[in-house]
Amino acid sequence: MQYDSRLMLDEIQKKREKMIETANRKGFTNDDTIRYSQELDQLIYEYQCLFSNKREDEMRLNFRQMMFIIPQVQVLA
Repeated sequence: MQYDSRLMLDEIQKKREKMIETANRKGFTNDDTIRYSQELDQLIYEYQCLFSNKREDEMRLNFRQMMFIIPQVQVLA
């Protein structure tokens, strides 16, 4: 099976957004938030494993680009 790094980064972004949305609605220690966080960790790990043979600069650029489009987490007091 062939993986596309851009598609995987999109999947990571969607999972991150879902985690942030859930954390804002239900709290950072909510079971759903924790589950999304763990799923996000797994996706990032898989991405790193699959694309570790690529040039490091390309990977850094992809992650850097992804970081700029992540919404800021709003901490509810």
